[in-house]
Amino acid sequence: MAGKTDYYETLDVSKGSSGEEIKKAYRKKALEWHPDRHKGEGKEDAERKFKEINEAYQILSDPQKKAAYDQYGHSAFSPGGAASGFDGGGPFGSSQGGQWGPFTYTYSTRGGEGSQFSGFDFGDPFEIFESFFGGGSPFGRAQRKPRYSITVDFMEAVEGTEKTVDIGGKKRKIKIPAGISEGTRIDFGDFTLSVDTHPHPIFERDGDDIYVKEVIPFSLAALGGEIEVPTVSGKVKIRVRPGTQSGTTVRLKDQGVKHLRGSGKGDQYVRLNVLVPEKLTHEQKDVIEDLRGAGL
Repeated sequence: MAGKTDYYETLDVSKGSSGEEIKKAYRKKALEWHPDRHKGEGKEDAERKFKEINEAYQILSDPQKKAAYDQYGHSAFSPGGAASGFDGGGPFGSSQGGQWGPFTYTYSTRGGEGSQFSGFDFGDPFEIFESFFGGGSPFGRAQRKPRYSITVDFMEAVEGTEKTVDIGGKKRKIKIPAGISEGTRIDFGDFTLSVDTHPHPIFERDGDDIYVKEVIPFSLAALGGEIEVPTVSGKVKIRVRPGTQSGTTVRLKDQGVKHLRGSGKGDQYVRLNVLVPEKLTHEQKDVIEDLRGAGL
């Protein structure tokens, strides 16, 4: 199929990339090229690029389709190609489903298992959120609504907040749910709102998990003890085991971000980095020399 860009190049990944690496690359590219983030002449270019990114992800995120693409390239999905149909002749002959709008769908005859969205692979990273906040059937979009954007602080996204915004010349009070993440789009019925977040000086977020770095002195790493670390819910004390090595990670269960859907929270991970002093007194040097002499 002449003219099509290589799917791996589109997502900027290699053939050996894992499913998680492909997913992360897709999210990054989708957020970068989402049409809502581009105005004027660049919007048309963004829409084309966004479509290519979604198409590439639909193929590379599915192990069977990826295998067909690796073997036959784009021709695998052309009419008459190795993976062109669902009639049993190609690698997808046993599945039932197809392509509708920006995502693929599959279904089975088993009832009552899994969630109502089980089997759906949404091409737009914001589609599933829309379904939970007033969107219609996932098999199509209503007439295009006015779109607006807002930027909230990191902790406002974690804890949820209310904002008064100017929508079409009118002041509207809107609720931002706890656990919302960067780039999420909320459907409020008569308009759609894209939410961005400011970075935090201490916390880093990956999904609903929080990551933080803590520097501890050499003596604490060697002898053990307790330290106080920040979490999104406040400070907590953690135990440092004797002989802790630099780079050790401590998991704090349920100290992350509230799940946007369902109950529970993510976890927090504390990375402990051991501080090696740059300057030592003569007495300290003598102690270190004794330790070195003892093979420590």
